[in-house]
Amino acid sequence: MIAPRPRDLWLNLGGDFVGGFSHESEHDLAVMVSDFLENGSSGTDSRCSSDSESGLSDLSYLSDKIWRNNHKVDQYERDMSSVVHSLIHSIKDSDLHSIKLGPCNISCIRFCLVKLLRLSGYDAAVCATKWQNCGKIPGGDHEYIDVIIHQDGGGSERLIIDIDFQSHFEIARAVRSYDGILSSLPEVYVGFLPKLKQFLQVMVEAARCSLKQNSMPLPPWRSYAYLQAKWVSTYQRKLNPDEHLHFIEETCSDHSQCIEHLNRIRSSLQHKIEGERILKPVSSDSKRRLKIERLRHSPVKNL
Repeated sequence: MIAPRPRDLWLNLGGDFVGGFSHESEHDLAVMVSDFLENGSSGTDSRCSSDSESGLSDLSYLSDKIWRNNHKVDQYERDMSSVVHSLIHSIKDSDLHSIKLGPCNISCIRFCLVKLLRLSGYDAAVCATKWQNCGKIPGGDHEYIDVIIHQDGGGSERLIIDIDFQSHFEIARAVRSYDGILSSLPEVYVGFLPKLKQFLQVMVEAARCSLKQNSMPLPPWRSYAYLQAKWVSTYQRKLNPDEHLHFIEETCSDHSQCIEHLNRIRSSLQHKIEGERILKPVSSDSKRRLKIERLRHSPVKNL
């Protein structure tokens, strides 16, 4: 059996080159990967990156489902996406330097975005999830943002914001059709949990089809249960980073990775905005401002 290349193995771990895992999560994954490979479940080492005829039809069907999910957006999700994208573009490099984390990762961007959302009157926070190893599902942890929507009847609903959404679905040696599906996903996910689960279901099947064409099975850390755990596990809402993570001294190089990642997110968002402008006229600024005002709730005083 030919050993997987390091980058391919890390991608198929469900790893995030920016966010990473805790030491416990890394240990769980290492044990599971070792067991997965020793049991001969890694398949043959195919270098194929083209779609077979049968795989192409499956991936084409899944691509259509992603297209429908992207366009099946209610007005609140659409307007909140505009708000989030606008605030992301407004974040300055100096804003990231004010967040002292160690080691630096895209948590800086999340906390900056939460601060701007709260200043705009939204009940937003960074949500930190962590789950234990359970059967074939390795333990892990994740961070995302939620916005609590307070309803007139006293209830509430959570809107999920994930600023690095596409990275969760990167796989090794993906066929071209899979790369096309991946690029059609939102760079920044803004929406409710049911729609998020629909994206997860489609991407798991797309990954299965792509890996199958390279004679590779779907690893447990690419399963729907593992992906879903990132957003549905027990979470802790945070407005500021944990105190024990703070550095005593701060240097500009501490946030170079965050700044690079933020620039990539903004570039991707701008590219999609320009593509949408070609397809349909943009709403007037006055209408957009009116929509945003309707979304706002009573201002949050204590930041």
